[in-house]
Amino acid sequence: MINLAVFFKRSLLIIAILFIGLAGATISKAQGATLEQMAGQMILLGFQGDKTSAKSVADTRLLIQQGRIGGVMYLKFNVSSLANVKAMNEGFLSTGATLPPFIAIDQEGGSIERLTRSVGFKEIQSAYEIARGQSAANAKRIYGAMARDLAALKFNLNFGPVVDLNINKNNPIIARYGRSFSDNAKDVITYASAFVKGHREANMLTSLKHFPGHGSSEKDSHLGFVDITKSWQIEELEPYREMVQNNMVDMVMIAHLYHQEFSGTGKKLPSSLSPNWITGVLRNNIGYNGVVISDDLEMKAIRDNFTLRDTVLLAISAGTDILLFSNTANYRISLADEVRAIIVNEAKRNPVFRAQVEASYARIRNLKDRIVF
Repeated sequence: MINLAVFFKRSLLIIAILFIGLAGATISKAQGATLEQMAGQMILLGFQGDKTSAKSVADTRLLIQQGRIGGVMYLKFNVSSLANVKAMNEGFLSTGATLPPFIAIDQEGGSIERLTRSVGFKEIQSAYEIARGQSAANAKRIYGAMARDLAALKFNLNFGPVVDLNINKNNPIIARYGRSFSDNAKDVITYASAFVKGHREANMLTSLKHFPGHGSSEKDSHLGFVDITKSWQIEELEPYREMVQNNMVDMVMIAHLYHQEFSGTGKKLPSSLSPNWITGVLRNNIGYNGVVISDDLEMKAIRDNFTLRDTVLLAISAGTDILLFSNTANYRISLADEVRAIIVNEAKRNPVFRAQVEASYARIRNLKDRIVF
């Protein structure tokens, strides 16, 4: 068992070092892009509409074409038929944008699916059921088949696998829906790796979630503030640590979970806004140097406690590369430009913040180089 206090102190050592490195060693792929273009790539947005003829879909295509957003996410109301989904995605990919958009979906299996049998998509079991009833090899085949079906519809990013440990059997958002493979870290790593491998064979990107671990929580961050100070266990980091070491990570999604010892700054910062978690633990203690994406920043854990400006600035300052907005709280196509303006204005004022934007853009571009049309 690692001493949490010692672990926490170690995770703090690198924050000043990171800022120095960002200021002096911006990755070359950030060069040549304008600040507005870099900021646009840091925004992944939900949209309205379920067919190409919808105005909101056309508006979203324009955002992609002009580099004002870096990708889109699907919710269930965007799905009317598989043919319409494919046509929308082909439209998103054919705008001639400098960088291809991430086209993302939550398709875990079980209850967490945007594409269902009602529109002719083959559903699979939940993570919990697969880990109980299938070998790792069979799991890879199941996830690979699902990933090929997603790729055929022109998706390129699936928000999974869930690597939360099933610690709290009464958890309202993980255990309740069978989203965790197991309460054992080794089993989670085995089946999550099968998920990633299956997707990679189909040229689909994945995102481990929900860092630093939602499986022990007693509440749901969709609905409000969640304090994991007393429930969280350091073993919840093991899937991230081992999968990073094994090159099994394309992207990591950060949850909105408050832990007193990792908040810092005197504010009650959840993990998605905390440099102690993202920069200190994930990047510097665990050693992850890839893309970090927030969970939906319109969940009540964030929206009820932080302004839009504070949310954007705190998330990026903490080390987040992509800001995910479902755009469901108060839908407006202008949300992308509002977020982008916050990023650009702060970057013009603050050279350290600008260096973070440049580094995020470089990481995003490196990952997008792997997108296959």
